[in-house]
Amino acid sequence: MRRRAQPYVLLLSLLLGALLTASPARAADNGSWSVYPVASKIAARPYFYLSLDPGQTLTDKVAVANKTGRPLTFRLYAADAYNTARDGGFAVRTVAEKMRGVGAWAKLSKPRVTVPPHRTVTVPFTLRVPQGAEPGDHPGAIVALDEHVDPGAGALALGVQRAVGARVYLRVSGPTLPAVAVENVHISHHQPLVPGLGDSTATITYTLHNTGNITLNPRVRLRAQGLFGRTLLSRTLTGIPSELLPGEQVRLTARWRDAPQLDRGDVTLTASATGTSESASASFLALPWLVLALVFVAGVAGGALFARLRRGRGLPSPARYLRARRGRVRPSGPVRPSPPAVPTPSRPRSSPSARP
Repeated sequence: MRRRAQPYVLLLSLLLGALLTASPARAADNGSWSVYPVASKIAARPYFYLSLDPGQTLTDKVAVANKTGRPLTFRLYAADAYNTARDGGFAVRTVAEKMRGVGAWAKLSKPRVTVPPHRTVTVPFTLRVPQGAEPGDHPGAIVALDEHVDPGAGALALGVQRAVGARVYLRVSGPTLPAVAVENVHISHHQPLVPGLGDSTATITYTLHNTGNITLNPRVRLRAQGLFGRTLLSRTLTGIPSELLPGEQVRLTARWRDAPQLDRGDVTLTASATGTSESASASFLALPWLVLALVFVAGVAGGALFARLRRGRGLPSPARYLRARRGRVRPSGPVRPSPPAVPTPSRPRSSPSARP
């Protein structure tokens, strides 16, 4: 009997930035290997901080350190960075994705490198910014990918591929524009069936969008107002991405505890960063389902009672009353008197002549 092939799900884990602190340059580290900029003559660098003009080229070096007791082979590549949709974290593209910034402009001297146990290998790379490149920030990373896939067990195996990248913060000289937008604000209520018997909460979802060309460290303020302009809530939200990259947008959620159970008002979100601020609002109507059902039942019962009373008094139904009114519609223009009738003279009837 032929053995059935076992399917694999490939999980690429990119551990970027200052996940673990290592001397001398706060390397990106996953416990088995680390990637970091080679220290300059002046001081150690936590990341690559680069500033270039369009058309300019520079050469730098990245260090890959093996912390295990066996040799490790890595695929080296440059990648563009983006914000994850889940929490806005810093992440980079995989080697198979299309690159437009650092991932396309940086070229490493070696596509693959084998690092002996407990040793460090230095790899030069060249970064050339093309003519006509857009000014502003172009974040990315130099990534060391372990192409070996650790197989899992079971009917659906989970293969794990790990990678570590040293961040690259590249700014292309030219005009900079900080701009942030709050989009698609939505509020949903979660209320008890009987008012006062349970907690009332609201969930506010919104999109934070960096519409400028530089990286932002945004802050978001939530303000809720009820009837007559009463302030129901005013606070600064947490869980905001510390780095919102240019062009990126992240869908975020804020929870409002002790939300009103019977009110009508507006929720306003104000996002601000250095040099920019923008607000967006959404209206809400807090009305318990039980109250709404009672109002509906009362309306139906009132309508039935009204119709019954009209029939008891011999009054026409509303439908018959409207039909009768439509049959007696008066002309909209002025009424002109009709001319008097002129009597028509009657023609004398000739009698038959008598025969002799």
